[in-house]
This record gives sequence, structure tokens and C-alpha cells, in this order.
Amino acid sequence: MKNISLLILSLYILNTSMIRSQNITLPLWEGNIPNLKKTNEKEESFTDNGILFLKNIQNPNITVYIPSSKKVTGEAVIICPGGGYWNLAYNWEGSEIAKALNSKGIIGIVLKYRLPTSDNYIIKEKSPLLDAQRAMRLVRFHAGEWGINPNKIGIMGFSAGGHLASTLSTHYDLGNQRAKDKVEKMSCRPDFSILIYPVISFIKPYSHKGSANALLGENATEEKLKYYSNELQVTNNTPPAFLIHATDDEVVPVENSITYFQALKDHDILAEMHIYPYGGHGFSLATGRGHLSSWINRCTDWIKYINK
Repeated sequence: MKNISLLILSLYILNTSMIRSQNITLPLWEGNIPNLKKTNEKEESFTDNGILFLKNIQNPNITVYIPSSKKVTGEAVIICPGGGYWNLAYNWEGSEIAKALNSKGIIGIVLKYRLPTSDNYIIKEKSPLLDAQRAMRLVRFHAGEWGINPNKIGIMGFSAGGHLASTLSTHYDLGNQRAKDKVEKMSCRPDFSILIYPVISFIKPYSHKGSANALLGENATEEKLKYYSNELQVTNNTPPAFLIHATDDEVVPVENSITYFQALKDHDILAEMHIYPYGGHGFSLATGRGHLSSWINRCTDWIKYINK
């Protein structure tokens, strides 16, 4: 009898442990991946100062981090790691962020998206946005089984991932009702966006030339540069946004966040922005860096506020 009780207790502990750390990884696309051509290129990974970087993404996917069922709030955030459109800082601005959101009951979903600096594209700039759109559709399609409210799904991005998140926020559609693929019938409009030291603009004086060159090439037309300068693409239907930036960011000027915030304000879109006096660029959760590390709490407070 004692052994049976111990066995039951062990199974219970194992089960609850699995619930707390439940991760689901799904490919974005079943079958043919759009805007993909076959090459001999292979996905690569490397570690630098404890940060896991991925490059040459061939098979984009999402990894869903689901907190304990007792904590789940119904809110979800798709996370786009940064890396200048050259690679993805996958743990630093991806999985670690998802776990931080989990601690607040929010489902975090890390997007492994294709990069325009690989050789596997047909049209250079299309792959990242196609993957972000598909990720939003896929999460909305599976919302019920994952405990997600389909009207409380946001997009979050860091640096160039912030450019992708703001691009999705300004270049979305409401789904193709004639599509045979049920996922493609879903809207890819985010319900809100979270932009952390984001690249926003590709035009002077605050453009981030590195990201612009990576996404569009060095000889991009003025028309295309403006099309992907997301402060110019805000409309009355752009989703609300939460922005974080540091004044001393020497990589992506703080004016990228300021101009996007101003565009949202001009269109009466709900927005909140926190500009910290220090932090530089790429600080992720800013663990151990004073009050800068509180940004994630301000962020989750805002998510609760707009979804109440």
C-alpha cells in the first residue's frame, strides 16, 4: 500500500512539473513554405557571451511556453528576437522573455523566423513578414486548445525583431476566407504590440541602415524604404503599442520609438512609452541593472490594463 501511495505521489509530481514547463513546438507551414527556394544552405547556431544565436533559418516555427493552468490569464504574446535581420538572439530575446511572461500567467510564443540575409528567399524582404503573419494566424487558430483568448494576442519584438513586430502591426490582413488552409482564414492583426528598443524607420535622420540593408538591400528605392518605415504606415486601425527604449542607445536611436509613439498619438491609438536614461542597446530583461530591470513589470501591467 505504501509503495502504491508513493507511486501515485510521484506521478502527481511529475504531471504538475510537466504542466509548469509545458512547451509546444510547431512548424509554421505544413508542406510548401512560401517564398522559399531550395539551396545547400543549412541552419546554423553559435553561442556568444551566453547568447544562443541562430542564422540561415530554413524551417520557421513557433515554440509555445504555457504556464501552469492555475496561472493562465488568456493573454498571449508572440516574441520576435532581434539580431539585425542577420541572426536571432534566440534565448536572450526569445525563450527567456517567454519564461518571464509565464511568471505573470501570460503565454509566451517564440517565433523562429526566416532571415532576408539567407540565400533561400525568392523575394528578399518577404520572408520575415510572411512568417510573422503566419505565426499570428496559427496562434489564433489554436487559441482554444492552448487556453488563449483569440482577442488578446500581441506581438513583441526586440531591435530588428521590433521592426518586424511593428511591420506586422501596420501591414496585416484579416485573413483569406476563400483559402483551403483553415489557418489562412485567420486574421493576422495583432491585438497589441510591444516594441523593445525597436528599429522603426528606414529613412533619415533616424534610420537604422544595417537593418534596412539587410532587409531590402543596399540599393532599395525610396518608395520601398518608406513602405517599411512603420511610423509612416500607422492608421486609425493600428493596434495599441507599448514601447521601451534607452536614451543612450547608440545602435538604434531612441527617436525610432518616439516617432512611432507620435504617429500612434496622432491617430488616437492607445500607446505607452518608457524611455530610460541608461541601458544602451540589447539589454533584454536587464537583470541586475537597477530600475531598468523593472520594464518587464511595466509591460505586463500594461497588458493587463488594455485587456481588462
